[in-house]
Amino acid sequence: MNTLLQSERLSSKPEKIPVSKEQMRLASDAALALGFASIAASIATWFLTKGRDKAHSERFGIFIGLWVPSFFILADHLGRRADSK
Repeated sequence: MNTLLQSERLSSKPEKIPVSKEQMRLASDAALALGFASIAASIATWFLTKGRDKAHSERFGIFIGLWVPSFFILADHLGRRADSK
């Protein structure tokens, strides 16, 4: 019986949640703001943790800086989806 329930769950399509143009635009703006906040957080992390271990602070700052393109791409994608609605 357990495998029957699992196969029913796998075969059923997930429900689509309707998202308005305003909600999509808000999510796009939030992702853009998070991208810029990541730039600031990366620089702040690099400067604030520099006294302890220079190599660690540089790596951690770069790690946070790697989030920026992801947020900008997400903001662009959501903005284009909002414009197409």
